[in-house]
Amino acid sequence: MAGRRLHKLSARTVETIAKPGRHSDGGGLYLAIEAGEHARRSWVFMYRERGTGRRKELGLGAAKGPNRPGLSLAEARIKAADVRKILAHGKDPKKEKVVERGSNETFGPFADVYLKSILPGLKSHSAEADWKRDIEVRCKPIRPKRLGDVTTNDILAILSPLWMTINRTARETRSRIERIFDAAESKGLRSGKNPAMWKTLKPLLPKARRSKRHHPAAPYKQIPGLVRSLRARCDGADTAVNQAAEFIILTAVRTSEARYMRVGEVDFFERLWVIPAERMKTEEDPEGTDFEVPLSDPAIAILKAIIPRGAGPDAYVFAGQWSKDHTKPLGQNAVLHALKAIYPAITTHGCRSSFRDWAGDETNFPREIAEMALAHKIGDEVERAYRRGTALKKRRQLMDAWARYIAVSSNIIAMTRSA
Repeated sequence: MAGRRLHKLSARTVETIAKPGRHSDGGGLYLAIEAGEHARRSWVFMYRERGTGRRKELGLGAAKGPNRPGLSLAEARIKAADVRKILAHGKDPKKEKVVERGSNETFGPFADVYLKSILPGLKSHSAEADWKRDIEVRCKPIRPKRLGDVTTNDILAILSPLWMTINRTARETRSRIERIFDAAESKGLRSGKNPAMWKTLKPLLPKARRSKRHHPAAPYKQIPGLVRSLRARCDGADTAVNQAAEFIILTAVRTSEARYMRVGEVDFFERLWVIPAERMKTEEDPEGTDFEVPLSDPAIAILKAIIPRGAGPDAYVFAGQWSKDHTKPLGQNAVLHALKAIYPAITTHGCRSSFRDWAGDETNFPREIAEMALAHKIGDEVERAYRRGTALKKRRQLMDAWARYIAVSSNIIAMTRSA
């Protein structure tokens, strides 16, 4: 490259030339002009990657033209000289430019773009609202700061006012900020320790008491009657929400896990429902792992009744009231309202408590099996991995026993398949 003639273009040529294509100034610097009435003009630097010889292109910025702002020829040559210095040191100028650009990237705009990129994966509009609240309101002090300049003390200033009063919200805020900085690091826009990393913040924050929320539960002896009432309402009104409520009781899962259940997650041959890891992230298991739910006969009957013929794998099993094509999930509070119409004091989480009380009082199944059926964290990672491989059969036996208890001596009401 050093032997190539430099400075082939003149300032006058750069400002007046209109022919589309790349016009060389020598030494890898080109003026690129696109075709069209309002053609874009820009400076690019062409070079070959060290080791592979692959041709690469680096944009240097817009080129100055008639009535158009941009880099002049002299300014472009200075930038090109800087690129040649980077190449002379054996470095990749494209990667170096990313790091340089990252030093000026501020938290606010980057966080806004990041939120847009993850919107398709968020579970609900409320989740989007929570993200926006954190990014725009709680993180307001760091929005104008460069990504590389945000420190752990900045994050502490955001979290400290919330930590002892609304601890759960503070923890969720911290987790979101950490994800944003992880993304920035992945894009090469910052380096060093993540300022929102829990390992760093933990010694600096006081230990907050987490008050356990007690969810109203029906005595398990009333669950069979409650289920019969759900079936009667379903038979009379043909409402999917009552079937969803019964399914949640039979499987002892969380409402959110059932609401977002998709057809492709069910294996009718193995009588198994596998909930993906991303939907199993909880306080007890923040990393999330796939969770297998053994399905009893009544649970299978509900699924066969409610899943429309020809439904694709991405269709929601329990669809919203107006979602005839099963493209939208059941409403967040729909199941709760269905249960309260029968038993006003109960909550959907309380149904899990009823199951746990029954398993402890009425069966001889080990405590660990009942806890695993509720997707509660048991033991260390090694023990959990071992139990995942050995306990499914026992959990299936437990859930079948629960289904028999609910059915008592009455016959299971037959359900007709959806059209």
